[in-house]
This record gives sequence, structure tokens and C-alpha cells, in this order.
Amino acid sequence: MQPTSLTRRLAASPLAPVAAFPLRFATVARHNASVLRRSGSWLVRSRENACFTYDLTPVNREHLAWFTATITGRPVGELRGYLDEVESDVALRAHMREVLAAGPRRRTCDHLVRYARRAAAYAVVRALRPEHVVEAGAHRGITSCLIAAALLRNGHGRLTAVDFDPQSGELIQNGPYATVIDRVVGDSVAALGSAEVHERGIDLLVLDTYVDGRHETAELTAALPALGERAVVLSTTSHFLGSLAEWSEHHHRAFLHFREDPAEHWHPGEGYGASFPGASPGPFTRGSTDAATPGRPG
Repeated sequence: MQPTSLTRRLAASPLAPVAAFPLRFATVARHNASVLRRSGSWLVRSRENACFTYDLTPVNREHLAWFTATITGRPVGELRGYLDEVESDVALRAHMREVLAAGPRRRTCDHLVRYARRAAAYAVVRALRPEHVVEAGAHRGITSCLIAAALLRNGHGRLTAVDFDPQSGELIQNGPYATVIDRVVGDSVAALGSAEVHERGIDLLVLDTYVDGRHETAELTAALPALGERAVVLSTTSHFLGSLAEWSEHHHRAFLHFREDPAEHWHPGEGYGASFPGASPGPFTRGSTDAATPGRPG
């Protein structure tokens, strides 16, 4: 609608803030009503009280494909394929559903897990084909399962999953995905600085401990000697911490951030920060195999 001469004069007058208030109020009310509707639906349908899971909007999922393609240096079509692959993995979803439905936290979590940003970890592992992945902060083990599923698809590689809580990692204590995972109970900084991790090296590091910037910087410092030249670092805290971006700049690495846009959910979303070599890293080639590798769990 074209503004009239009256509206132009009103907009330039001292009364403009008062005249615009009803429109501004209506805009805020529509937004809050949408959030309230989604919040009410979630309260009725969901059991979650932490580590919220949801789907991404179609456009945001496309952004995730471009994000993972950029940090791995692989074609975006390939990464779209990996994201589709994990979403259609019936065995993986069945494993998570069965374990969560029988677990000690079954009444405070949803048994159908929606991956959202976590699918990036799967896609990056499929694209880079790493030998050794380290995850600091396993929690229930959703991301751990995704990484393990990708390693099994690749036909090689192992995951070291670290968490200070002995009860963590319920999804990775048994079953086919546990066969490629080494669980470590303890402090993430100590584990990342251990002789065993440094001897094995780190091709992909996933930081999900949610403490503070100093702790994440300590994790990065401890892991640095073990990181290979083409290693990628993912952090789930980069939407509110600047530690990975600062560390990346200091060590002449590239940094990129992906922010979630949840579909039909009250949560505003989180994201992934990525630190990666400035030049396209390309896939790891040690023992790499085709996508259709025998040994994938059925």
C-alpha cells in the first residue's frame, strides 16, 4: 500500500511514535501469539525438559547442507545426500527409540529423536572419513550415535566419547554403535590432553560441554597438539561464546557458524561453530571406502 500525504506528514510529526504504537503492538502480539501456540503444543506433546530436539525448516536444512559442504570442502550435493541418508536410517532411529523408551529418563525425554543441527556431525564424518573422532560432552549420546553410524557406514574409524557423568551416554553403552566407541568418564580437558589421545591424533573434534569460554579454550589448547593439519572442530556453544572464533583466528584457521531455525517449535534454536583449515580440507583417505560399505548395522 502506497503511503498517502497524510501518513507521510504524520510520520514526520512529533506524534509519529504515538500513532505507530498500535501497529507496533499488533506486530509484537502476532509474534508472541505464534510462540505461545507453539509452546502450548510442545507442553502437551513433548516430555523433554533439556537437550530439546526438533526438526529444521526446509530452508534452514539447506543452509545446513551448505555449512557442512563449506567446512569439508565437498560438493553440496554430496552433503545433502548424507543428510538425507541419516534421516532415512530406520535402524538408527529404532535403536534410539528403544533405548530411550526403556531408559531411566524415559519419562523426561521424547522417544522419537529429531536430529536438527546434530545431523551435521553425521554428514561431516561421512564426508571427511576420519580415523579418530573425539566428542567432549556425550550427554545422552544422540550425537555420539550419529557419529558412530557414520563411522560404520564409512567402514573405519573410532569415536572417543568423553563425559564427566558416569550415567551419560545411555544410547551408546550397548548395541552396534557401541562397537566403534570408546567411552571415557572424566574431565574433558584432561582427556583431550592425554597421551593416548595425542598418540592417536584427532581428525574431528566435537565440543559440547556447555561450561564457559575459558573451559572451551582450555579444551582447544589441550587438543591442539593432537589435531591433524586438516582437522575440523565443531562447537555447540558458538552462538553465545566467541572462544572458538577467537582461537581459530589466532591459529590462522577459518571459522563459520550455522544457526538453527526450528520448525514449529518454541525454542529459538542453537547452532554449530566450525573451525577448519582455510583451504578446502578434502576427505581423509586412510582406509576410506565407498558409501555402501559392509558392516553397517541392519
